[in-house]
Amino acid sequence: MTRRDERGSAIVELVWLGVLLLVPLLWIVLSVFEVQKGAFAVTAAARAAGRAYALAPTDAAGERAAYDVARRVLADHGLADARLRVRVTCTPFPDHCHSGTSVVTVRVESGVELPLLPEALGGGAPSFALDATHTVPIGRYQEVTGAAP
Repeated sequence: MTRRDERGSAIVELVWLGVLLLVPLLWIVLSVFEVQKGAFAVTAAARAAGRAYALAPTDAAGERAAYDVARRVLADHGLADARLRVRVTCTPFPDHCHSGTSVVTVRVESGVELPLLPEALGGGAPSFALDATHTVPIGRYQEVTGAAP
């Protein structure tokens, strides 16, 4: 029985093992960074949308302003093409959010696509859903425009 010379095979095994372990680790790290970027963006969008809604003169104008501001904030964070849904609810008067003592809650839903995975692996590009809420109280005393001094 002849013995094979195995010198140099350890380095080959180390390289293959390194590639097999580092590629998934790199994907995980890049995905975590992308999700964290999206989480910051969605949180900032919810806060800005809540403020925009509360400062608007009417509920309809507030919904438009909340959506526009949320879209702008996502674009500022590098997520201009991300899907976006903005929902506004208020208590205790669901139909009159701008009445005194109302509490407005804005929920922003979006998501990020995970990097380096092709759609060929099945079912479209993989994505991670994100959402954030922000609550804004409407003050009892409000400025009345057009009133006589």
